[in-house]
Amino acid sequence: MISVSTLLCDHAAGGNRLRYDVDTGDTDPVSTAPQRRPVVVWNTTNGCNLRCAHCYAGSGGPERPGGDELTTEEGKRLLSELADYGAPVVLFSGGEPLVRDDLAELVAHAADEGLRPVLSTNGTLLTVERARELKRAGLAYAGVSVDGLPERNDEFRGVDGAFDAAIDGIESCLDVGLKTGLRYTVTGRNVDDLEGVIELLREVGVDRFCFYHLAYSGRGADLEGVDLTDDQRRRVVRTLCDRTVEAHRSGDDIETLLVGNYADAGFLVEYARERFGEVAARRVYDRLERNGGDPAGERVAAVDSRGNVHPTQFWRTYSLGNVRDRSFGDIWEDESNPLLAALRNRSERLRGRCAECRYQEVCRGGSRLRALSAGNGLFGPDPQCYLDAEERRGAPPPTADAD
Repeated sequence: MISVSTLLCDHAAGGNRLRYDVDTGDTDPVSTAPQRRPVVVWNTTNGCNLRCAHCYAGSGGPERPGGDELTTEEGKRLLSELADYGAPVVLFSGGEPLVRDDLAELVAHAADEGLRPVLSTNGTLLTVERARELKRAGLAYAGVSVDGLPERNDEFRGVDGAFDAAIDGIESCLDVGLKTGLRYTVTGRNVDDLEGVIELLREVGVDRFCFYHLAYSGRGADLEGVDLTDDQRRRVVRTLCDRTVEAHRSGDDIETLLVGNYADAGFLVEYARERFGEVAARRVYDRLERNGGDPAGERVAAVDSRGNVHPTQFWRTYSLGNVRDRSFGDIWEDESNPLLAALRNRSERLRGRCAECRYQEVCRGGSRLRALSAGNGLFGPDPQCYLDAEERRGAPPPTADAD
C-alpha cells in the first residue's frame, strides 16, 4: 500500500509504521528500520454470497466448499504460528470471510496471540450484531468493498441490492465504533463512479479510502480488456492526490491509499515536485524507498483456504508450500524455492523499461504477476506502468537528508 495522505500531508495513521516505520511523535516520522515480517492475508474460505466479476480468488456461490478448507482448530494453529513468527497483522479475507460461522472465534484467537486482526469483506453480511461480535472479539478494522454507485456496483457484484447491503454493513460497523474503510477496485467500467462513491461515503462517515488497481488473477484476469488506459490511470491518481491534499488543507484528515501498482510511487514523487517543490519530492522519495516497493514474497504473504502459502493473495496459481505440512515460518524462510528467491532478488533480473528506470528502488518493477499474466515474462514490464520516458529516465532525487 502507498499512503497518499502520509506522503503528501504527513497524516498519522495506524498502518504507517508498517509502510514507512512511522513514529508519529517525530516531525518527520520515518525511521530507517524495515518491516521484518510479512503482513499475512488469510483467505479463510472460497465460499461467497456474491459473484464479483473481478474476484482474484474466483469465488462465488453461497455455500462453503466444505472439507478442504482449514478447520477452526487448524486456523487457530496457523494464527499461533503467525504470531510466533512475528507477523504484525493478519487480514481475514475470502471469498467472503463472514460465511464462516467461526470468524469471531478466529479473530479473538488472533488478538489473544498478539496479532492485529483486520477484515476484508463485501459488507453485505455485516449486521449490527455481527459487527459488535467482531469488535468484541478484537477486530481492529473492516475494509468494505464497494465498486461503483448502485447500478454499477451490483453489476460488478453479480447480485441486485449488493450496494445497499454494503452501505448498511458500513453503517453497522460505524454504529458499534468499529473503524471502517472503503476498498474500491478501479477499472474502465467504474471509473466514472469513483468520485460519487467517495462523496456518498464521506456523508456516511467513512474517512479511509483504499483504491486498488486491477489484479490480473482469478476472474480479474478476464477483465484486462476493461482495465484503465495509461491516461485514465494517471488522471485517477492525480485526482486522488488533489482531493487528499485539498481535504487536509481544509482540516479533514482523510486517509487515502493506493494499492497494487507501484508505478504510483514514481508518480507521487513527480506530483510532489510539481506541487510542493524539490525538497518535498526528496522527502516523498525517501519514505517510499524505505517502504521498499512491490512487497510480493517479502512484506506480504497469503495463505489460502486450504493452507497453501502464496507470495501474495493474488498469486493463486503457485504454492510455496502448505501449512498442514510445514509451519508458515519454515515455508516463508525457505529460499531454496526458486520463485521466492527470485522475487527477493528481482532488481538484477528486471528487463525492458524497468531495468534502467530511476524509480526502480521505490517500485521494484511493480507487479511481477501482472507482467507474467500479460505475457511479458516474470521480469518484464508491468503493463500497468503509466510513467512516460521522461519521468523514468535520469537519476533519482537525492534523499531528504542529502542537504
